[in-house]
Amino acid sequence: MKLSNATLGSLPEGVKVPSYDRSSLTPGIVHIGLGNFHRAHQAWYLHRLFEQGLCHDWAIVGAGVRPYDAVMREKFLAQDCLTTLIELDPSGQSVEVVGSMIDYVPIEEGNAALIARMAQPDIRIVAMTVTEGGYYIDLATKGFDAENADIQHDAKNPDRPRTAFGAMIAALKIRKEKGIGPFTCQSCDNLQGNGAILRQTILSLAELSDPDLAKWIEANCTFPNSMVDSIVPATGPAELALVRELGIEDNVPVTHENFRQWVLEDKFCAGRPDWDKAGATFTDHVHDFETMKIRILNGGHQVIAAPGDLLGVQTISGCMEHPLIAGLFRKVIGENVAPHVKPVPGYTPADYMELIERRFSNPEIRDTTRRVAFDGSSRQPGFILNSVHDGLEAGVSVRGLALVSALWARYCLGTREDGSTIEPNDPFWDLLTAKAAEAKSDPAAWLGMRQFYGNLGEKSAFAEPFATWLDMIYRVGVEQTLQSYLGD
Repeated sequence: MKLSNATLGSLPEGVKVPSYDRSSLTPGIVHIGLGNFHRAHQAWYLHRLFEQGLCHDWAIVGAGVRPYDAVMREKFLAQDCLTTLIELDPSGQSVEVVGSMIDYVPIEEGNAALIARMAQPDIRIVAMTVTEGGYYIDLATKGFDAENADIQHDAKNPDRPRTAFGAMIAALKIRKEKGIGPFTCQSCDNLQGNGAILRQTILSLAELSDPDLAKWIEANCTFPNSMVDSIVPATGPAELALVRELGIEDNVPVTHENFRQWVLEDKFCAGRPDWDKAGATFTDHVHDFETMKIRILNGGHQVIAAPGDLLGVQTISGCMEHPLIAGLFRKVIGENVAPHVKPVPGYTPADYMELIERRFSNPEIRDTTRRVAFDGSSRQPGFILNSVHDGLEAGVSVRGLALVSALWARYCLGTREDGSTIEPNDPFWDLLTAKAAEAKSDPAAWLGMRQFYGNLGEKSAFAEPFATWLDMIYRVGVEQTLQSYLGD
């Protein structure tokens, strides 16, 4: 059965469908970047509110700024912007159709349609999921990368921007000039201090072309920090086949685990939905929640993904079945990460580590090591290296984290232990493979990439064990190196 408004009443028995009248929904949010995570997370929370008869004036208008987003738009509009969510759990699966998105802005060069839509008074939040590496951050300084070609274009052509941030600034200019007022700028990406990072990007870019507008945005817009958490695999042939087996024709289905968490600052300059009534948490202490999640869950992913792929293990649950990789997770997180994490309401670091181990071990979630290892040039600095700095500052060993970096360096060589090729898996893959080859004989070459490692190459407590581990990996292989580490 083709998914659409007209067929909701005819879908197979057991599939939950929206109980609310979608034709009565009106928009309040433009969301840029309609990937799987957004649809299984933020869109689901809003859908839950709609199911309670609440906040029907906060529906989502989808948007994108890249040519490939046009394909996604066509797929969504062909099925009335509906998405099938399939929850996968060892105890069984459940299926529901989410209907919180009601439109999708045309994708076009210059982003005129997107700018016009965000400038309308009914839009009170512009949210985004554009990946961790999409905020034009200089990884060495953590500052704004004003030299990027797209940023330079938007600074010189503010009325025809290429980036989501340029489009937001152009829309805010219209709203300022027409007296419409600001909207909240909301990042939903896995970045520590994601609101502060979005604020930096928006204000820095606006300053390049219109300093007065930048001051108005700074004075009127808000940028709430948030922590988002749910494991949502990429959709591939297996997921498309699964939804067809259920009797539904859906070109954009999403599978996900039976866990979600959303923790937000309550800083919304133009109002917000009552997400807390759907299970979200509003708090002034987002940083503690996000530190625990980013260091243990996202950091844990980076601990196991590279050795998993190097050893031919295709899924995260498969990594947790592998005694050496699972042992690596427990020891690195337990000894080098968790001691630097504060408890939060409901979880000590040890409790949270046990929760993550259970979630990673869910065999129904086919989250691939390749997906998790993607964009290590953003994820390793974002999820691993802060724990390195904490350990060095505390004067304790960081040997396990040095091993994680050595495994990433070996991964970026581009071949598995069995000699098979690892296809390019990072925006900086050419640079990384060249440096990985150089590091085989000169480990300092890897840590010398200051854009990722900053000054860590100069810290002997990290650089020396890194060099030892990398040498061992090339001499005896990944498995024997893991055995050596776990035997310490």
